Amino acid sequence: MPGAGPAGEDASAFPVLARTGSQWAHGPRDPLEQALHAARALVLADLVAGEVAEADVVSLVEDSVTHRRWWVEQWPEGVDYLAGLVAQDVQDALLEKYGRWPLCPVCAHGDPHSLDVEPELGPDPHWVCSEAGVRVAAVGGLGPVFGRR
Repeated sequence: MPGAGPAGEDASAFPVLARTGSQWAHGPRDPLEQALHAARALVLADLVAGEVAEADVVSLVEDSVTHRRWWVEQWPEGVDYLAGLVAQDVQDALLEKYGRWPLCPVCAHGDPHSLDVEPELGPDPHWVCSEAGVRVAAVGGLGPVFGRR
């Protein structure tokens, strides 16, 4: 069927190649899918930086993205909040299964504690240490904090 993906899905949600000048670029056509892909990539970058991006953990990211796709379809104005929400979802799921993540790299004293995402619901999410009151990195930017690129 024309315009349909492999399983009959709407093909507009699939990545496409597009020529931009002399370069070829690829990516989803739909702005919602672009935002979901960006949120996924940012959270995966932080998981890789923290060396916890195992298959079962990546599945937690995919579960969150699936849930947040439905959420943002109900509330399109929330598209700018996706990265922070996916980060929080994964953090909550990891806490239930494995423990705190990401651990705070700022505080060398006291009990280990995790970073928090702020704002809880807003654009431009960052990892912060609530105990020290400092912004540590943007969501997706933990690599340099943990000594990785």
